[in-house]
Amino acid sequence: MKQDLLKIINYYSLMKQLKYIHSEYFELDEAIVKSQYNCNYDFIEKDEDIKHIAEEIADVMVMLKQFQYYYGIDDKQIEEIMKYKIDRQLIRIKNEKNERLMEDN
Repeated sequence: MKQDLLKIINYYSLMKQLKYIHSEYFELDEAIVKSQYNCNYDFIEKDEDIKHIAEEIADVMVMLKQFQYYYGIDDKQIEEIMKYKIDRQLIRIKNEKNERLMEDN
């Protein structure tokens, strides 16, 4: 898969793919918003919404992987950064909860 994604980004160019990723982000956002504001929400529509969201996530991930491979960034490096950012956000959440508790008292 890595070589195929590199072929794609090298063929279309970094700048064209950078422009294209914005449309993929928008389509994902649109699918999520649609699923949240669907007034007639029955089981079939929910399944279709989830399938659509999964498809749009895959599109965004394909684009992100192209940039990752183009710049030679390995999965381990990204996972380490993600772990750091997740841990940092969890600390922020904990601090926010503590601040709210202090404000309520």
